[in-house]
Amino acid sequence: MKPQFYLNEDESYTIFDSMVDSVRFAVDRTLTSYRGDACSRSSFVDTEGRTVEWHDFGNLEGPGWAANALGGAYELLSFGRFAGNKQLTSLAFSILDHVLEDGFVDENTGIIMGYRDTVQDSLFLNFKHNNDWLCPGSMARVADQLLILSDLDPEPERAEQARHIAVRCADWIYGHVNPCPNGWFPRRITPSGDPYPQSPEGGRDPIFTKSGDGLFILQLMTDLTQRGLANFRKMVEHKSRLFVNLGGLFGSINHDTYDEYENVSYAVGFRVLRAAAELLGNPRLKAFAYNVCLRGLDQFKITRDRHGVRTRGLLFMERSWDTAYLWENAEAAMAYLEAYGETRRPEYLSDALTILRAAAKHHHGSYGFLTEGVDWNNRVGRENHVNDQEFGDIRYTEPLLNNLHITEPTLEYLTKYATKKSHEEQGIQQVEFYDFEGNRICSLDPMKIG
Repeated sequence: MKPQFYLNEDESYTIFDSMVDSVRFAVDRTLTSYRGDACSRSSFVDTEGRTVEWHDFGNLEGPGWAANALGGAYELLSFGRFAGNKQLTSLAFSILDHVLEDGFVDENTGIIMGYRDTVQDSLFLNFKHNNDWLCPGSMARVADQLLILSDLDPEPERAEQARHIAVRCADWIYGHVNPCPNGWFPRRITPSGDPYPQSPEGGRDPIFTKSGDGLFILQLMTDLTQRGLANFRKMVEHKSRLFVNLGGLFGSINHDTYDEYENVSYAVGFRVLRAAAELLGNPRLKAFAYNVCLRGLDQFKITRDRHGVRTRGLLFMERSWDTAYLWENAEAAMAYLEAYGETRRPEYLSDALTILRAAAKHHHGSYGFLTEGVDWNNRVGRENHVNDQEFGDIRYTEPLLNNLHITEPTLEYLTKYATKKSHEEQGIQQVEFYDFEGNRICSLDPMKIG
C-alpha cells in the first residue's frame, strides 16, 4: 500500500452518500422523456442540470460514448435493486426501451447510432453531429452494455432483442472493420468500415493506430463467446496476442484527447485482458493484465493535494491533459476491485476505496452534482471552474457518465466485500455496511436490499 495515496473513509459523507447524490442528480435534474421513454435531456450539464449548449455534447443524448444512456441505465438499475427502489429500476428499463425503440439501432446491420441531436431531433454516428465517421470501439461498448442489461432484464422478449443486437453488432464489426497496418482496430472508421485516420477536429490523429478504444471490441467478442451466443474465440485469441506483443496499446480512449498513455486505457486493458485470459485459459495474458495494465495505473496516482485542490487519491488522465476525470477514476476503481476479488491483496482494495473516497469530495450545489473532472492544473480555464477559481472542479458534467459511473464500483464493494451487521433501531431491523477498517458506510432496511 502507498500511504501517501491512501485516504480514509469520511463517515460524515461516505462513498454511499456520494453515490446517492450522483444518482439523485442524474434522475431529478437531467432525465426527461422522448416518445414515452426516459432519456437524458443533455450529455453535458451544469451544476443545476441545465444544458450547456455551447459544448459539442450539450444538445446530444443517446447510447454513445459521452452520452452513455445504457451505461447510465445499468447504474440506475443496479442502485435501484440494491436500495429496493422499483421506480429507479423501471426508469432504467425505460431508458433501455428508448435506445431499442427510437431509431438508434439498425437491427439488420447491427450498427448503433451514438447520438440524437435534441434540437434537430436527428440521429448521428458521432459527437460532432455528423455521419462521416464512427468509433467501432465505442459502438462495441454500447453493444456490450446491451448484453449486460439483458442478463438483468425480467422481460424475456426485450432481453432477447438486446442480445440479438449485440451479436449483430459484433458480426458487423468482424465483417466490415478493416484493421490498421499494425493489425489493431482503428480508432475511427467510415460507415462502411474503412479506417478514418483523421481527428474529429480535422487533421491526422497521431494515435489512430494506438487507441485503447479497440479493447471494447475485444470485450464484446469475449463476453458473447463466454455466454455461448457467438464464437469469436479465434478473434479474441489473435487480437489479445497482438495487444501483448505490441507491448500494450494505451492511447486515449476519450475521443477528444491524443495521448499514447491514458489511465482509463490501462484500467480497461486490465479488465478486458483478464476476462479474455479466463475465456482462453491463458496465464500469459493474465500476467500481462496484472504486470503491465494494472501496474501501469501507478504512474497516474496523485499522492498529494495540488494547487489547493483536493486531488490526493485520484488518478490524472494523461500527461498531455492531466485533469483527473471521474469516469476514468471509477473505471480504475473497478479494475482494482476485480483484482482484489481474484487475489485478495489488500492494496488493491485500498486503492479502489481511496479513489471512491477522493471522488466523493467533488460534489457541488444542493442537487448532488459530481464534477466531470478535477482541474488542478487549469487546463480548461477558470471560467469553466466552480466559483471561477483558477484551480478546481469543472462546473459541468456528463450526467450518465462522469457523474454516475462511481455507482458501479461503489455497489461492487458494498455487495461483495463490505462487512454487514444486522441490528434493530427503534423497532426497525437495519443492515449496516462497514469497510475493512471498521468505518461505517451506510445503513439500509434489509427488506430493500436486492
